[in-house]
Amino acid sequence: MTRISVRGFAVASATAVTTVGAVVGVASGSQQGQTTNDVEATAADSTLLEDIPAGQQARVQTASLTQQADTASTAAHAEAKKSAEEAARKQAAEDAAAKKAAAEKAAQEREAKAAASRSAARADAGDFPTQSSYSVADVKSMAQKIVGGGDFQCFSNIVERESGWNYQATNASSGAYGLLQALPGSKMSSAGADWRTNPATQIKWGLNYMNDRYGSPCGAWDFWQANNWY
Repeated sequence: MTRISVRGFAVASATAVTTVGAVVGVASGSQQGQTTNDVEATAADSTLLEDIPAGQQARVQTASLTQQADTASTAAHAEAKKSAEEAARKQAAEDAAAKKAAAEKAAQEREAKAAASRSAARADAGDFPTQSSYSVADVKSMAQKIVGGGDFQCFSNIVERESGWNYQATNASSGAYGLLQALPGSKMSSAGADWRTNPATQIKWGLNYMNDRYGSPCGAWDFWQANNWY
């Protein structure tokens, strides 16, 4: 930093005054002593004025400090933004992983439930003697034994809405047939040739269909509630 010094100026002035006094012989002894004292005082006072900062240099210094503060603020803002973006990416990755894990767990649970439903089936269509006709009570009893207790209520909910437990129910407009309103009804031949007259064959076909398509009768019921069909 450039500073202005007045020491040299004061000393030079004192020297000049002393020299002039000696040449013209103006000063007496007392007066000369007084002059000398004044010069010395002036020289001494000059030490209080030295090293004064120049105004322009002060302004430059202030501008430099301001620029440094701005630079530091910009760097801090950039670092904060980078940290926030990194945190957001990390959170998104964690959310995606959690969602994937939840989906896999749900799929495993559905498969386990379907397997349990299949293993819980306690009878087959062939286990029931053929009759000329079947009451609603007869058909429900068959369904309970074929489907098994774990999924029977879900199975029953669908049958109730599709056919009202009428194994000969026919949709006049679409041709859907039977307890589960298979469309076309001939689909049920995969479970037995007597699909038109044997509710046990229809129940077997319906259980296989629900397990294959939705994982279980309860999976089919969930879908039915959302769509009014399955």
